[in-house]
Amino acid sequence: MDAYAAIIERQGGEFVLDNVSIEDPRDGEVLVKVAAAGMCHTDLTVRDQYYPTPLPAVLGHEGSGVVEKVGRGVTTVKPGDKVVLSFSYCGTCPSCLKGHQAYCPSLFPLNFMGRRLDGSTPITRNGQEVNACFFGQSSFATYSIASENNCVKVADDAQIELLGPLGCGIQTGAGSILNALCPEPGSSIAIFGVGSVGLSAVMAAKASGCLKIIAVDRNAGRLELARELGATDVIDANTVNAQEAIVAMTGGGADYAMDTTAIPAVLRSAVDSTHNMGETAVVGGAKLGTEFSLDMNNMLFGRKLRGVVEGSSTPQVFIPQLIAMQKAGLFPFEKLCTFYDLDQINQAVEDTEKTGKAIKAILKM
Repeated sequence: MDAYAAIIERQGGEFVLDNVSIEDPRDGEVLVKVAAAGMCHTDLTVRDQYYPTPLPAVLGHEGSGVVEKVGRGVTTVKPGDKVVLSFSYCGTCPSCLKGHQAYCPSLFPLNFMGRRLDGSTPITRNGQEVNACFFGQSSFATYSIASENNCVKVADDAQIELLGPLGCGIQTGAGSILNALCPEPGSSIAIFGVGSVGLSAVMAAKASGCLKIIAVDRNAGRLELARELGATDVIDANTVNAQEAIVAMTGGGADYAMDTTAIPAVLRSAVDSTHNMGETAVVGGAKLGTEFSLDMNNMLFGRKLRGVVEGSSTPQVFIPQLIAMQKAGLFPFEKLCTFYDLDQINQAVEDTEKTGKAIKAILKM
């Protein structure tokens, strides 16, 4: 099938738009006509080769659209169904069977290696193979080959162009609160970095009943939006020592903290801003091999640090929950979104990482 795709050809390069060919779905696969795809920080870190996805590649891993065709053995979706595309997982390992799909041992090869596990790719350009299967979807294209596992069926009346970011970034932020940290009503939380992941965490913390929600960032516009979405306090890290301010305003430290920045010094500040017995989640994806340090005696007093992937979510369960929360007015993630045409993908990149004009860019096909 002919399709149009945005391709990263070299490390740090711009996206190149070109015609490609996409093969029919194999057993267990689904062909999706992509309506839109969110742009996530991970797309840009792979562009820069922080993770070794081989290039050239079609990226995109927050797709949404309509099922066009299914391969043999697919039972959970059918042609005509609206779907959100999330991360890929094997579905058969102990982690997956226990409902911890985000910690599947095959997560890296299924999501980052640019190929099916047998080494093949569903996308070619001018007869030459192009790396794909990014997060099991490569949705920066008008059509996507996905696996059945990463398709989440949604209602026929769903606003499908809006929902793609639920598949990764927004799911990550909200799930880190609702599925991983699980703060008690009345508790306090400090969220370091309020891009799309952090702002999703702010909304989830409000929905959880957190009494004090502290947003930390260097972007004044994002801090203002954080207030609108539920933050009770904001800290401009350009002018204020966030750790000292949080300890002061909480009377000794926050109950919970979350770092979305993937900056070691910020993660250290997040941990140190919690009180004895406080818990911190590290969510940001740093370059492979990045290390950080903590004061061992500080940790000795009951502090906890945990990693969180994809919001510790089971997408088929959690994404419908987020949609229901949005419909009820409890999770207005639409306020984060700015729409672009696929041809404007490089403008969307600039607005996301350089000017900060876009918090969650969504590319319409």
